[in-house]
Amino acid sequence: MANLLSPTTASPLETVPAVGRRTGWAAAWSRPAFRLRLALVLALLVGLLPVVPGFYHFIQARPGHLLADPLLALLPVHDVSVPTFAIIYGAIAGTFAYLLPRPNLLLRALWGYYFLQVLRMATLWLLPLEPPTTLVVLHDPVMDRIFEVTTQPIVRDLFFSGHTATMALLVLAVRGRAWRRALVLMTVAVGLLVLVQRVHYTYDVLAAPLFAWLAYWLAGRITKRQPAVHEPILF
Repeated sequence: MANLLSPTTASPLETVPAVGRRTGWAAAWSRPAFRLRLALVLALLVGLLPVVPGFYHFIQARPGHLLADPLLALLPVHDVSVPTFAIIYGAIAGTFAYLLPRPNLLLRALWGYYFLQVLRMATLWLLPLEPPTTLVVLHDPVMDRIFEVTTQPIVRDLFFSGHTATMALLVLAVRGRAWRRALVLMTVAVGLLVLVQRVHYTYDVLAAPLFAWLAYWLAGRITKRQPAVHEPILF
């Protein structure tokens, strides 16, 4: 975590004047490897769309195990859907705006999100769980429409917390101490809120940043051979 909050060191290219060379999207798009990797990850993400609803309905229909969670019992129980998704979608919008002029970072974030979805589907398949007994259904204005859960909410998608992991991935995707500090605080807030709502066990939330790091590391393996592109760091 110390590395996440440490100042970002500029690369040699970031100290070279931009005059006379293409920067940002112009330089990235000129490389066939970048275009191929971007097209591939977008195709993979689109390919998940028809698969994900059926998979989560399968998870919901399958019985699981109820876990003891003494830490969860210490927290109050409330419906905090509105602040939870206000934070999540606000963080996603802000991070996307940050990444859009930074094609290399955006590419890695997209690959990281893809790997995160695959990892989560794998852990959900391997670890069938029942939600905490005091669950309050979390109402997501976007995902409710995708999964059509007005009659059958998806509540057995437990290990690991996708909301917390997505927030942790945003922390990893940005650069600059101010951005990362703000997103770390928002990630902690989301982790606490999903526990207050009892839509996850403590284990689900604590494991989420580890899987986010793994997904982002895998994304780095895919994109690491990209030549450096001038992407100014804004604090």
